[in-house]
Amino acid sequence: MSNKIHPPVYSPISKWIHWITALLVLMIIPGGIVMIRLQEGQLQNQIFDLHRSFGVTVFALAILRVTARHFFGTPAPLESLTPLERRASVGVHHTLLALLFIMPLLGWLMTSAYRVDVSVFGLFTLPHLMPQSEPIYNALAATHKTLGLVMAGLILTHIGAAIMHTFIKRDGVLQRMLPTRR
Repeated sequence: MSNKIHPPVYSPISKWIHWITALLVLMIIPGGIVMIRLQEGQLQNQIFDLHRSFGVTVFALAILRVTARHFFGTPAPLESLTPLERRASVGVHHTLLALLFIMPLLGWLMTSAYRVDVSVFGLFTLPHLMPQSEPIYNALAATHKTLGLVMAGLILTHIGAAIMHTFIKRDGVLQRMLPTRR
């Protein structure tokens, strides 16, 4: 996806969407790991409900993120990036963005196949997308888990790159996404 608009920094709305999404994903991934290891019961059910609700929130934020990219554009890659850094940056960013859509959809499909209702913060319940099916549930659950681990690895790569650009290269990459004071 190429943007015709290349502002010097990300728009304020893009920055907020990024940081809220980051916070949620940094809660969802560890929460997902913990919840499947808990003993069945009320606590596990509450964490599952929060995991699903925050997943739906991430999906909505991903839609807003793509919309903001369309209307406000994104900064062009810095000239100081090497060709490898540029390709890696674009690849990681686009894969993470795709996973922000794929992971909630997989979770929704998975819970539909398991026949669990997805109540979003008790406000509304998502419809089931498919009939109940244990084999489909198992395949979707394995895919969701695997892609969750891939996403965690990409997030660590993303954070590591931000640290490298801030403290080693000192080239201002991170500053383009930091919220600014007004």
